[in-house]
Amino acid sequence: MKIALMDSGIGLLAATAAVRRLRPDADLVLSLDPDGMPWGPRTPEDLTRRAVAVAEAAAARRPDALIVGCNTASVHALPALRALCEPGIPVIGTVPAIKPASAGGGHVAIWATPATTGSPYQRGLIEDFAHGVQVTEVPCWGLAEAVEHADEQAITATVAAAAELTPPDVTTVVLGCTHYELVAERIRAAVQQPGAAPLVLHGSA
Repeated sequence: MKIALMDSGIGLLAATAAVRRLRPDADLVLSLDPDGMPWGPRTPEDLTRRAVAVAEAAAARRPDALIVGCNTASVHALPALRALCEPGIPVIGTVPAIKPASAGGGHVAIWATPATTGSPYQRGLIEDFAHGVQVTEVPCWGLAEAVEHADEQAITATVAAAAELTPPDVTTVVLGCTHYELVAERIRAAVQQPGAAPLVLHGSA
């Protein structure tokens, strides 16, 4: 089986590792857009155009399925990607893990790119799966870019800025961008409150 995965940059590593664990027998095709990364700050139209180009490159390798390892692309470009590839190649999106995070109760924070935060798609997920659960949406300005470029100073600053926007009573954080999973423990350390129960993190991969 051949599985293609697409994203703007190295956030794809988290999704790739998850697929490799589940299907060690599969051949993996990775399709990225390093020149256009990050997708988070782009307009939905520009993001969709770039995502379609990345998907076309992946589809040319004739995979059995295409995984969109990017929350922002899934939120804004999934219909266009499915119109391009299906029914020949099933397209699987990646969205913030609001449903499993909400199942545990407690205050949930969703760390996501500015393009995903407040989007109708994410608001729909909250309405559908977070009944009776307090949810705070946290836009993480610049964090994906900092991770992509391995900029330690910028990672520290952007994590701290997002942590400042995260209420202290949060018990669960949804990592709504696969880039964030690469710095998950730094996020945990920034949000964890002294004396509180261990913070629960939910990734997308």
